[in-house]
Amino acid sequence: MDREVTLADMLDAREGRALRQRELLAETGLPLVSFTLNIAGPVKNGPLLRRAFREGLRRLEDALAARRMPLRRRELIDRHTGCEALLAVEAPPEAVKQICVRLEDADALGRLFDMDVLSPAGDKLDRAELGFPPRPCLICSGDGKACASRRLHPVPELQAKTAAVLREAFARQDAELLAAQAVRALLYEVCASPKPGLVDRFNCGSHRDMDIFTFIDSAAALLPYLRRAAGLGIETAQLPRREAFLRLREEGLAAERAMLAATGGVNAHKGAVFSLGTVLAAAGRLWQPDRPWAAPEAVLQESGLLYSAVAEEDFQALEKSAPRTAGQRFYQERGLRGVRGELAKGLPSVGTLGLPALERALAAGAGLEEAGLAALAALMANVADTNLLARGGQEGAQWAAQAAGKLSSPIPSREELEELDREMTARRLSPGGCADLLAICYFLHFMKDSKL
Repeated sequence: MDREVTLADMLDAREGRALRQRELLAETGLPLVSFTLNIAGPVKNGPLLRRAFREGLRRLEDALAARRMPLRRRELIDRHTGCEALLAVEAPPEAVKQICVRLEDADALGRLFDMDVLSPAGDKLDRAELGFPPRPCLICSGDGKACASRRLHPVPELQAKTAAVLREAFARQDAELLAAQAVRALLYEVCASPKPGLVDRFNCGSHRDMDIFTFIDSAAALLPYLRRAAGLGIETAQLPRREAFLRLREEGLAAERAMLAATGGVNAHKGAVFSLGTVLAAAGRLWQPDRPWAAPEAVLQESGLLYSAVAEEDFQALEKSAPRTAGQRFYQERGLRGVRGELAKGLPSVGTLGLPALERALAAGAGLEEAGLAALAALMANVADTNLLARGGQEGAQWAAQAAGKLSSPIPSREELEELDREMTARRLSPGGCADLLAICYFLHFMKDSKL
Protein backbone atom coordinates (compact mmCIF):
# COMPACT_ATOMS: atom_id res chain seq x y z
CA MET A 1 0.00 0.00 0.00
CA ASP A 2 1.23 3.52 -0.83
CA ARG A 3 2.43 5.40 2.23
CA GLU A 4 0.17 8.07 3.70
CA VAL A 5 1.57 11.45 4.66
CA THR A 6 0.93 13.57 7.73
CA LEU A 7 0.59 17.32 7.99
CA ALA A 8 4.05 17.41 9.58
CA ASP A 9 5.44 15.48 6.58
CA MET A 10 3.99 18.02 4.15
CA LEU A 11 5.22 21.00 6.14
CA ASP A 12 8.72 19.52 6.29
CA ALA A 13 8.68 18.89 2.54
CA ARG A 14 7.49 22.42 1.82
CA GLU A 15 10.16 23.91 4.06
CA GLY A 16 12.88 21.78 2.45
CA ARG A 17 11.70 22.76 -1.04
CA ALA A 18 11.68 26.47 -0.13
CA LEU A 19 15.22 26.21 1.26
CA ARG A 20 16.49 24.50 -1.88
CA GLN A 21 14.73 27.07 -4.04
CA ARG A 22 16.56 29.90 -2.28
CA GLU A 23 19.87 28.07 -2.70
CA LEU A 24 19.36 27.48 -6.43
CA LEU A 25 18.26 31.05 -7.02
CA ALA A 26 21.43 32.28 -5.31
CA GLU A 27 23.64 29.83 -7.21
CA THR A 28 22.20 30.37 -10.69
CA GLY A 29 20.67 33.83 -10.70
CA LEU A 30 18.00 32.44 -13.04
CA PRO A 31 14.23 32.02 -12.89
CA LEU A 32 13.20 28.80 -11.23
CA VAL A 33 10.31 26.46 -12.01
CA SER A 34 9.07 24.42 -9.06
CA PHE A 35 6.91 21.57 -10.34
CA THR A 36 4.77 19.31 -8.14
CA LEU A 37 1.37 17.64 -8.45
CA ASN A 38 -1.91 18.81 -6.90
CA ILE A 39 -3.18 15.60 -5.28
CA ALA A 40 -5.93 15.53 -2.68
CA GLY A 41 -5.81 13.08 0.20
CA PRO A 42 -3.12 11.48 2.33
CA VAL A 43 -1.38 9.52 -0.47
CA LYS A 44 0.87 11.79 -2.52
CA ASN A 45 3.03 9.30 -4.40
CA GLY A 46 2.86 5.91 -6.10
CA PRO A 47 3.41 4.34 -9.54
CA LEU A 48 0.53 6.16 -11.25
CA LEU A 49 1.35 9.53 -9.71
CA ARG A 50 4.98 9.10 -10.73
CA ARG A 51 3.81 8.49 -14.26
CA ALA A 52 1.70 11.66 -14.18
CA PHE A 53 4.69 13.59 -12.86
CA ARG A 54 6.96 12.23 -15.61
CA GLU A 55 4.38 13.22 -18.22
CA GLY A 56 4.14 16.74 -16.84
CA LEU A 57 7.91 17.07 -16.70
CA ARG A 58 8.20 15.82 -20.29
CA ARG A 59 5.65 18.38 -21.46
CA LEU A 60 7.41 21.16 -19.59
CA GLU A 61 10.89 20.34 -20.84
CA ASP A 62 9.62 19.87 -24.41
CA ALA A 63 7.89 23.26 -24.30
CA LEU A 64 11.00 24.98 -22.96
CA ALA A 65 13.20 23.32 -25.57
CA ALA A 66 10.80 24.26 -28.38
CA ARG A 67 11.15 27.91 -27.38
CA ARG A 68 14.92 27.65 -27.00
CA MET A 69 14.90 28.28 -23.27
CA PRO A 70 17.92 26.34 -21.96
CA LEU A 71 17.82 24.40 -18.69
CA ARG A 72 20.87 25.24 -16.62
CA ARG A 73 20.01 23.18 -13.53
CA ARG A 74 17.61 20.29 -13.07
CA GLU A 75 16.92 18.60 -9.74
CA LEU A 76 14.37 15.83 -9.18
CA ILE A 77 13.13 14.57 -5.83
CA ASP A 78 11.00 11.44 -5.34
CA ARG A 79 9.71 11.00 -1.80
CA HIS A 80 6.52 9.81 -0.13
CA THR A 81 5.29 13.41 0.06
CA GLY A 82 5.31 13.55 -3.74
CA CYS A 83 7.60 14.08 -6.70
CA GLU A 84 9.25 17.45 -7.13
CA ALA A 85 11.31 19.10 -9.88
CA LEU A 86 13.34 22.29 -9.67
CA LEU A 87 14.42 23.72 -13.02
CA ALA A 88 16.64 26.78 -13.48
CA VAL A 89 15.75 28.26 -16.89
CA GLU A 90 17.71 30.81 -18.87
CA ALA A 91 14.78 32.93 -20.04
CA PRO A 92 12.62 35.82 -18.85
CA PRO A 93 10.50 34.63 -15.92
CA GLU A 94 7.29 36.02 -17.49
CA ALA A 95 7.85 33.92 -20.62
CA VAL A 96 8.49 30.83 -18.50
CA LYS A 97 5.33 31.45 -16.48
CA GLN A 98 3.27 31.76 -19.66
CA ILE A 99 4.47 28.32 -20.74
CA CYS A 100 3.63 26.83 -17.34
CA VAL A 101 0.15 28.35 -17.27
CA ARG A 102 -0.65 27.02 -20.74
CA LEU A 103 0.48 23.54 -19.70
CA GLU A 104 -1.65 23.70 -16.54
CA ASP A 105 -4.68 24.76 -18.61
CA ALA A 106 -4.09 22.52 -21.62
CA ASP A 107 -6.27 19.58 -20.55
CA ALA A 108 -7.71 17.72 -17.59
CA LEU A 109 -4.33 16.18 -16.76
CA GLY A 110 -2.78 19.64 -16.69
CA ARG A 111 -5.13 20.58 -13.86
CA LEU A 112 -3.10 18.24 -11.67
CA PHE A 113 0.15 20.08 -12.46
CA ASP A 114 1.40 22.78 -10.09
CA MET A 115 4.11 24.75 -11.89
CA ASP A 116 5.23 27.73 -9.84
CA VAL A 117 7.74 30.19 -11.31
CA LEU A 118 10.07 32.25 -9.14
CA SER A 119 11.91 35.29 -10.43
CA PRO A 120 15.69 35.55 -9.81
CA ALA A 121 14.80 37.75 -6.83
CA GLY A 122 12.64 34.96 -5.39
CA ASP A 123 9.24 36.51 -6.14
CA LYS A 124 6.49 34.09 -7.14
CA LEU A 125 4.82 35.11 -10.40
CA ASP A 126 1.03 35.25 -10.36
CA ARG A 127 -0.98 34.10 -13.36
CA ALA A 128 -3.49 36.92 -12.91
CA GLU A 129 -0.74 39.52 -13.33
CA LEU A 130 -0.05 38.05 -16.78
CA GLY A 131 -3.70 38.23 -17.79
CA PHE A 132 -4.63 34.58 -17.27
CA PRO A 133 -7.86 33.53 -15.53
CA PRO A 134 -7.84 31.69 -12.18
CA ARG A 135 -7.15 27.96 -12.22
CA PRO A 136 -10.41 26.02 -12.57
CA CYS A 137 -11.61 23.58 -9.95
CA LEU A 138 -11.10 19.92 -10.84
CA ILE A 139 -14.72 19.10 -9.97
CA CYS A 140 -16.93 22.07 -10.90
CA SER A 141 -14.58 24.17 -13.09
CA GLY A 142 -15.20 27.18 -10.88
CA ASP A 143 -12.41 29.15 -9.20
CA GLY A 144 -10.12 26.43 -7.86
CA LYS A 145 -8.73 28.50 -4.99
CA ALA A 146 -12.20 29.51 -3.84
CA CYS A 147 -13.42 25.91 -3.87
CA ALA A 148 -10.34 24.76 -1.97
CA SER A 149 -10.49 27.49 0.66
CA ARG A 150 -14.18 26.80 1.32
CA ARG A 151 -13.68 23.02 1.07
CA LEU A 152 -16.67 22.70 -1.20
CA HIS A 153 -15.72 19.23 -2.44
CA PRO A 154 -14.96 16.32 -0.09
CA VAL A 155 -11.62 14.55 -0.40
CA PRO A 156 -13.13 11.24 -1.65
CA GLU A 157 -14.81 13.11 -4.51
CA LEU A 158 -11.53 14.81 -5.42
CA GLN A 159 -9.67 11.51 -5.26
CA ALA A 160 -12.21 9.79 -7.50
CA LYS A 161 -12.03 12.62 -10.04
CA THR A 162 -8.23 12.55 -9.97
CA ALA A 163 -8.23 8.81 -10.62
CA ALA A 164 -10.67 9.26 -13.51
CA VAL A 165 -8.56 12.06 -15.04
CA LEU A 166 -5.41 9.95 -14.85
CA ARG A 167 -7.10 6.87 -16.30
CA GLU A 168 -8.69 8.73 -19.20
CA ALA A 169 -5.52 10.61 -20.09
CA PHE A 170 -3.28 7.57 -20.11
CA ALA A 171 -5.85 5.30 -21.76
CA ARG A 172 -5.96 7.64 -24.73
CA GLN A 173 -2.19 8.05 -24.79
CA ASP A 174 -1.51 4.32 -24.53
CA ALA A 175 -4.08 3.36 -27.17
CA GLU A 176 -2.22 5.71 -29.51
CA LEU A 177 1.09 4.11 -28.62
CA LEU A 178 -0.24 0.57 -29.07
CA ALA A 179 -1.58 1.50 -32.50
CA ALA A 180 1.66 3.20 -33.51
CA GLN A 181 3.70 0.16 -32.51
CA ALA A 182 1.29 -2.10 -34.40
CA VAL A 183 1.73 -0.07 -37.59
CA ARG A 184 5.47 -0.11 -36.96
CA ALA A 185 5.27 -3.91 -36.74
CA LEU A 186 3.41 -4.14 -40.05
CA LEU A 187 6.02 -1.95 -41.71
CA TYR A 188 8.92 -3.92 -40.23
CA GLU A 189 7.32 -7.12 -41.48
CA VAL A 190 7.01 -5.96 -45.08
CA CYS A 191 10.42 -4.23 -45.08
CA ALA A 192 12.38 -7.17 -43.67
CA SER A 193 14.32 -8.55 -46.65
CA PRO A 194 14.82 -10.97 -48.24
CA LYS A 195 11.63 -12.85 -47.32
CA PRO A 196 11.06 -16.11 -49.22
CA GLY A 197 8.12 -15.76 -51.59
CA LEU A 198 6.86 -12.57 -49.96
CA VAL A 199 6.79 -8.90 -50.88
CA ASP A 200 9.81 -7.08 -49.46
CA ARG A 201 12.19 -4.24 -50.32
CA PHE A 202 13.91 -6.31 -53.02
CA ASN A 203 11.03 -7.75 -55.00
CA CYS A 204 7.37 -8.78 -55.03
CA GLY A 205 8.07 -12.46 -54.37
CA SER A 206 5.31 -14.72 -55.66
CA HIS A 207 2.84 -11.85 -55.99
CA ARG A 208 1.91 -9.97 -59.12
CA ASP A 209 -0.80 -7.67 -57.80
CA MET A 210 1.07 -5.93 -54.97
CA ASP A 211 4.41 -4.42 -54.00
CA ILE A 212 5.92 -2.84 -50.90
CA PHE A 213 4.03 0.40 -51.49
CA THR A 214 0.74 -1.50 -51.47
CA PHE A 215 1.58 -2.67 -47.95
CA ILE A 216 2.64 0.80 -46.84
CA ASP A 217 -0.65 2.24 -48.11
CA SER A 218 -2.55 -0.52 -46.34
CA ALA A 219 -0.72 -0.08 -43.03
CA ALA A 220 -1.38 3.66 -43.06
CA ALA A 221 -5.06 3.06 -43.75
CA LEU A 222 -5.28 0.64 -40.82
CA LEU A 223 -3.91 3.05 -38.21
CA PRO A 224 -7.35 4.35 -37.15
CA TYR A 225 -8.64 0.78 -36.80
CA LEU A 226 -5.66 -0.31 -34.74
CA ARG A 227 -6.18 2.68 -32.47
CA ARG A 228 -9.84 1.77 -32.09
CA ALA A 229 -8.98 -1.88 -31.42
CA ALA A 230 -6.69 -0.93 -28.53
CA GLY A 231 -9.14 1.63 -27.19
CA LEU A 232 -12.04 -0.79 -27.48
CA GLY A 233 -10.07 -3.32 -25.44
CA ILE A 234 -9.57 -0.74 -22.70
CA GLU A 235 -13.22 0.34 -22.78
CA THR A 236 -14.63 -3.20 -22.70
CA ALA A 237 -12.23 -4.72 -20.19
CA GLN A 238 -15.07 -5.37 -17.75
CA LEU A 239 -17.51 -6.65 -20.37
CA PRO A 240 -17.93 -10.30 -21.41
CA ARG A 241 -15.39 -11.33 -24.02
CA ARG A 242 -18.04 -12.30 -26.54
CA GLU A 243 -19.55 -8.81 -26.49
CA ALA A 244 -16.11 -7.23 -26.75
CA PHE A 245 -15.07 -9.40 -29.71
CA LEU A 246 -18.30 -8.79 -31.62
CA ARG A 247 -17.71 -5.05 -31.29
CA LEU A 248 -14.14 -5.56 -32.50
CA ARG A 249 -15.40 -7.56 -35.47
CA GLU A 250 -17.57 -4.67 -36.62
CA GLU A 251 -14.53 -2.40 -36.48
CA GLY A 252 -12.53 -5.00 -38.39
CA LEU A 253 -15.05 -5.17 -41.23
CA ALA A 254 -14.88 -1.40 -41.59
CA ALA A 255 -11.06 -1.61 -41.53
CA GLU A 256 -11.08 -4.14 -44.38
CA ARG A 257 -13.08 -1.71 -46.48
CA ALA A 258 -10.63 1.08 -45.69
CA MET A 259 -7.72 -1.22 -46.61
CA LEU A 260 -9.26 -2.17 -49.96
CA ALA A 261 -10.00 1.46 -50.75
CA ALA A 262 -6.40 2.41 -50.01
CA THR A 263 -4.89 -0.41 -52.09
CA GLY A 264 -7.23 -0.36 -55.06
CA GLY A 265 -8.89 -3.60 -54.03
CA VAL A 266 -5.77 -5.55 -53.06
CA ASN A 267 -5.99 -7.68 -49.92
CA ALA A 268 -2.72 -6.76 -48.24
CA HIS A 269 -3.58 -7.17 -44.55
CA LYS A 270 -6.92 -8.95 -44.12
CA GLY A 271 -5.32 -11.62 -41.94
CA ALA A 272 -3.56 -8.98 -39.86
CA VAL A 273 -6.82 -7.08 -39.35
CA PHE A 274 -8.17 -10.22 -37.69
CA SER A 275 -5.15 -11.48 -35.78
CA LEU A 276 -3.21 -8.31 -34.92
CA GLY A 277 -6.45 -6.45 -34.20
CA THR A 278 -7.42 -9.12 -31.69
CA VAL A 279 -3.99 -8.93 -30.06
CA LEU A 280 -4.35 -5.15 -29.67
CA ALA A 281 -7.79 -5.53 -28.12
CA ALA A 282 -6.38 -8.15 -25.74
CA ALA A 283 -3.55 -5.82 -24.77
CA GLY A 284 -6.16 -3.15 -24.12
CA ARG A 285 -8.23 -5.44 -21.89
CA LEU A 286 -5.15 -6.08 -19.74
CA TRP A 287 -4.16 -2.41 -19.61
CA GLN A 288 -3.87 -0.52 -16.34
CA PRO A 289 -2.68 3.11 -16.17
CA ASP A 290 0.11 2.33 -13.71
CA ARG A 291 1.27 -0.84 -15.55
CA PRO A 292 0.29 -0.35 -19.19
CA TRP A 293 1.97 -3.30 -20.87
CA ALA A 294 1.17 -6.86 -19.88
CA ALA A 295 3.66 -9.64 -20.58
CA PRO A 296 3.47 -11.19 -24.07
CA GLU A 297 2.30 -14.48 -22.57
CA ALA A 298 -0.65 -12.77 -20.89
CA VAL A 299 -1.57 -10.85 -24.06
CA LEU A 300 -1.52 -14.03 -26.14
CA GLN A 301 -3.60 -15.89 -23.58
CA GLU A 302 -6.18 -13.10 -23.49
CA SER A 303 -6.20 -13.03 -27.31
CA GLY A 304 -7.14 -16.70 -27.31
CA LEU A 305 -9.83 -16.26 -24.70
CA LEU A 306 -11.24 -13.26 -26.54
CA TYR A 307 -11.66 -15.05 -29.85
CA SER A 308 -12.66 -18.35 -28.23
CA ALA A 309 -15.83 -16.62 -27.05
CA VAL A 310 -17.12 -16.76 -30.65
CA ALA A 311 -14.86 -19.33 -32.31
CA GLU A 312 -17.22 -22.30 -32.25
CA GLU A 313 -20.02 -20.15 -33.66
CA ASP A 314 -17.68 -19.18 -36.48
CA PHE A 315 -16.77 -22.78 -37.29
CA GLN A 316 -20.39 -23.86 -37.21
CA ALA A 317 -21.23 -21.09 -39.66
CA LEU A 318 -18.37 -22.16 -41.93
CA GLU A 319 -19.73 -25.70 -42.06
CA LYS A 320 -23.07 -24.46 -43.37
CA SER A 321 -21.91 -21.86 -45.90
CA ALA A 322 -20.33 -22.12 -49.32
CA PRO A 323 -16.56 -21.56 -49.02
CA ARG A 324 -15.41 -18.15 -50.20
CA THR A 325 -11.73 -18.47 -49.32
CA ALA A 326 -9.11 -21.17 -49.43
CA GLY A 327 -9.08 -21.26 -45.63
CA GLN A 328 -12.81 -21.95 -45.52
CA ARG A 329 -12.43 -24.70 -48.12
CA PHE A 330 -9.62 -26.36 -46.20
CA TYR A 331 -11.73 -26.34 -43.05
CA GLN A 332 -14.66 -27.97 -44.78
CA GLU A 333 -12.55 -30.52 -46.66
CA ARG A 334 -9.79 -31.29 -44.15
CA GLY A 335 -10.85 -29.82 -40.84
CA LEU A 336 -7.92 -27.37 -40.90
CA ARG A 337 -8.78 -24.44 -38.66
CA GLY A 338 -6.04 -22.15 -39.96
CA VAL A 339 -5.53 -18.78 -38.33
CA ARG A 340 -8.88 -19.03 -36.53
CA GLY A 341 -7.78 -22.18 -34.76
CA GLU A 342 -4.37 -20.67 -34.07
CA LEU A 343 -5.91 -17.57 -32.53
CA ALA A 344 -8.41 -19.56 -30.46
CA LYS A 345 -5.45 -21.36 -28.86
CA GLY A 346 -3.70 -18.08 -28.00
CA LEU A 347 -1.32 -18.00 -31.00
CA PRO A 348 1.07 -20.70 -29.70
CA SER A 349 3.22 -20.42 -32.82
CA VAL A 350 3.99 -16.81 -31.85
CA GLY A 351 4.63 -17.56 -28.17
CA THR A 352 6.66 -20.75 -28.58
CA LEU A 353 8.26 -20.32 -32.02
CA GLY A 354 8.31 -16.88 -33.58
CA LEU A 355 8.93 -14.56 -30.64
CA PRO A 356 11.57 -16.82 -29.01
CA ALA A 357 13.36 -17.15 -32.37
CA LEU A 358 13.34 -13.37 -32.81
CA GLU A 359 14.75 -12.82 -29.34
CA ARG A 360 17.38 -15.57 -29.70
CA ALA A 361 18.61 -13.90 -32.87
CA LEU A 362 18.75 -10.52 -31.14
CA ALA A 363 20.70 -12.07 -28.27
CA ALA A 364 23.12 -13.53 -30.82
CA GLY A 365 23.84 -10.07 -32.20
CA ALA A 366 21.31 -9.77 -35.00
CA GLY A 367 19.50 -6.54 -35.79
CA LEU A 368 15.72 -6.33 -35.87
CA GLU A 369 15.58 -7.14 -39.58
CA GLU A 370 17.72 -10.25 -39.29
CA ALA A 371 15.90 -11.31 -36.14
CA GLY A 372 12.56 -10.96 -37.89
CA LEU A 373 13.77 -13.16 -40.73
CA ALA A 374 14.86 -15.75 -38.16
CA ALA A 375 11.38 -15.66 -36.64
CA LEU A 376 9.83 -16.04 -40.09
CA ALA A 377 11.99 -19.09 -40.79
CA ALA A 378 10.92 -20.72 -37.51
CA LEU A 379 7.27 -20.05 -38.31
CA MET A 380 7.52 -21.34 -41.88
CA ALA A 381 9.16 -24.56 -40.70
CA ASN A 382 6.40 -25.37 -38.23
CA VAL A 383 3.12 -23.63 -39.08
CA ALA A 384 0.50 -25.09 -41.43
CA ASP A 385 0.11 -21.96 -43.57
CA THR A 386 -3.10 -22.12 -45.60
CA ASN A 387 -1.61 -19.62 -48.08
CA LEU A 388 1.08 -22.17 -48.92
CA LEU A 389 -1.50 -24.95 -49.11
CA ALA A 390 -3.66 -22.91 -51.46
CA ARG A 391 -0.79 -22.12 -53.79
CA GLY A 392 1.24 -25.34 -53.69
CA GLY A 393 -0.99 -28.01 -52.19
CA GLN A 394 0.24 -30.38 -49.52
CA GLU A 395 3.41 -31.15 -51.45
CA GLY A 396 4.35 -27.50 -51.92
CA ALA A 397 3.61 -26.64 -48.30
CA GLN A 398 5.72 -29.55 -47.03
CA TRP A 399 8.59 -28.62 -49.32
CA ALA A 400 8.53 -25.00 -48.09
CA ALA A 401 8.47 -26.11 -44.44
CA GLN A 402 11.40 -28.48 -44.94
CA ALA A 403 13.39 -25.84 -46.80
CA ALA A 404 12.79 -23.28 -44.05
CA GLY A 405 13.80 -25.85 -41.43
CA LYS A 406 17.20 -26.22 -43.10
CA LEU A 407 18.08 -22.54 -42.77
CA SER A 408 20.87 -21.64 -40.38
CA SER A 409 19.94 -20.94 -36.75
CA PRO A 410 19.71 -18.68 -34.85
CA ILE A 411 20.38 -16.28 -37.76
CA PRO A 412 19.74 -17.45 -41.35
CA SER A 413 22.27 -16.07 -43.81
CA ARG A 414 21.22 -13.62 -46.48
CA GLU A 415 22.47 -15.98 -49.18
CA GLU A 416 20.27 -18.80 -47.86
CA LEU A 417 17.22 -16.56 -47.75
CA GLU A 418 17.84 -15.20 -51.24
CA GLU A 419 18.14 -18.71 -52.64
CA LEU A 420 14.94 -19.83 -50.93
CA ASP A 421 13.21 -16.69 -52.17
CA ARG A 422 14.15 -17.54 -55.75
CA GLU A 423 12.94 -21.12 -55.38
CA MET A 424 9.65 -20.19 -53.73
CA THR A 425 8.99 -17.45 -56.25
CA ALA A 426 9.58 -19.90 -59.07
CA ARG A 427 7.03 -22.24 -57.47
CA ARG A 428 4.61 -19.32 -56.80
CA LEU A 429 4.64 -20.11 -53.07
CA SER A 430 3.95 -17.41 -50.46
CA PRO A 431 3.76 -17.90 -46.65
CA GLY A 432 1.35 -15.01 -46.10
CA GLY A 433 -0.06 -16.47 -42.89
CA CYS A 434 3.42 -16.66 -41.38
CA ALA A 435 4.00 -13.04 -42.41
CA ASP A 436 0.98 -11.97 -40.32
CA LEU A 437 2.37 -13.93 -37.37
CA LEU A 438 5.74 -12.23 -37.84
CA ALA A 439 4.05 -8.84 -37.51
CA ILE A 440 2.60 -9.98 -34.17
CA CYS A 441 6.06 -11.11 -33.06
CA TYR A 442 7.45 -7.69 -33.88
CA PHE A 443 4.58 -5.97 -32.08
CA LEU A 444 4.97 -8.00 -28.88
CA HIS A 445 8.71 -7.43 -28.91
CA PHE A 446 8.25 -3.67 -29.33
CA MET A 447 5.85 -3.51 -26.40
CA LYS A 448 7.98 -5.78 -24.24
CA ASP A 449 10.93 -3.52 -24.98
CA SER A 450 8.98 -0.38 -24.12
CA LYS A 451 10.71 1.71 -21.46
CA LEU A 452 7.44 3.06 -20.04
